[in-house]
Amino acid sequence: MSDVRSDTYLILEDGSVFQGQRLGAQKEVIGEVVFNTSMTGYQEMLTDPSYGGQILVPTYPMIGNYGTSEADVESTRVQVTGFVVREDCDAPSHPLSEGTVHDYLSQNGIPGVSGIDTRAVTRKLRSSGVMMGIITPSGSVSHALQALAEAPRYGEFDVVRDVSTNNIYAWEGDAGERSRAYRDLRARARQGGMGRGVKATVDERGIEDNLIKIVVNDYGVKLNILRSLRARGCEVVVVPDDASAEEILKQKPDGVMLSPGPGDPELLDRSVETARGLVGKIPIMGICLGHQVIARSFGADTFKLHFGHRGANQPVKDLESGRVYVTAQNHGYAVDPDGLPAALEISHVNLNDNTVEGLRHRDLPIMTIQYHSEASPGPHDSEYLFDRFLKMIQIRATTKY
Repeated sequence: MSDVRSDTYLILEDGSVFQGQRLGAQKEVIGEVVFNTSMTGYQEMLTDPSYGGQILVPTYPMIGNYGTSEADVESTRVQVTGFVVREDCDAPSHPLSEGTVHDYLSQNGIPGVSGIDTRAVTRKLRSSGVMMGIITPSGSVSHALQALAEAPRYGEFDVVRDVSTNNIYAWEGDAGERSRAYRDLRARARQGGMGRGVKATVDERGIEDNLIKIVVNDYGVKLNILRSLRARGCEVVVVPDDASAEEILKQKPDGVMLSPGPGDPELLDRSVETARGLVGKIPIMGICLGHQVIARSFGADTFKLHFGHRGANQPVKDLESGRVYVTAQNHGYAVDPDGLPAALEISHVNLNDNTVEGLRHRDLPIMTIQYHSEASPGPHDSEYLFDRFLKMIQIRATTKY
């Protein structure tokens, strides 16, 4: 490596101590410690806004073997609070690699720890539940526990405001639109997602001739959501998380998407009020946190999962088609099915724990999913949901609400 790796520690709020070497920036940070079981996609994870306020622990033992590249980002900056790995690769091998994970984290001011038994950390979190932790150059447990006691807990503060945009802007694509990955995305869109019996919503005429305008309410949107909409011929406008229903409708959209994002949905009363103001006026799709916000807007409750769903191998059943899809997930909260209002019905369920993975309105053009149809990282199986949403818009285009 280019510099000396000093001893660095991950200390959990229960007093567990894990010693390793510095990875990335040298600084002390506190966050909720969570794990992800995906075997690839570490840079997408690092730049996923849904990890705001969290220290991420990938379970895969080798991280950084294909380096880092601007082609693999999901936002404009690294979003995790800290990063903990078993081993980081200091000699990546990939034609697109622009540097190591260590250098990437250093350049973005994000601290991490390498040389940790990440599977021991994962076993701890699975048995005890996610907990707060600190990355620190000090091995003092008393110092760590005092710092943790004085810091606000994840779920007690609004993380969405930190990751959302401050401005309304038209998203016209990024370098990803010139990449092979985008061309593949565009080709799959022409086939109707992954070809699961859903008719494609774009054709060969090109984006400019087939525009559907979607306003994305940004709670922490990933770039691949925006790319997936553009690949289907959509004009995309992004608005801040605190935009009102009136401000959103002023954009004259054909549909509205409430994006994923970090934190506890119970803190987002302003977003719930915005969703209520949109209901019955425009087709709506919610993804992850957006799904939870829509559920709350109808009076449903949410709850915190023991250790969350974070990985690229969660089986979800689409109750409409009966098909089971392998899905990419990253959430620590879920919608409580008990007391779900009569207007909403469950559309998708997780086959591991039977938690709610999707909702639809019985009468209005509203659909939600708890997981990530845009993947990145993860399987492409659920891209068909973008087509389902756009088909809903097309069907309802002449319907009076």
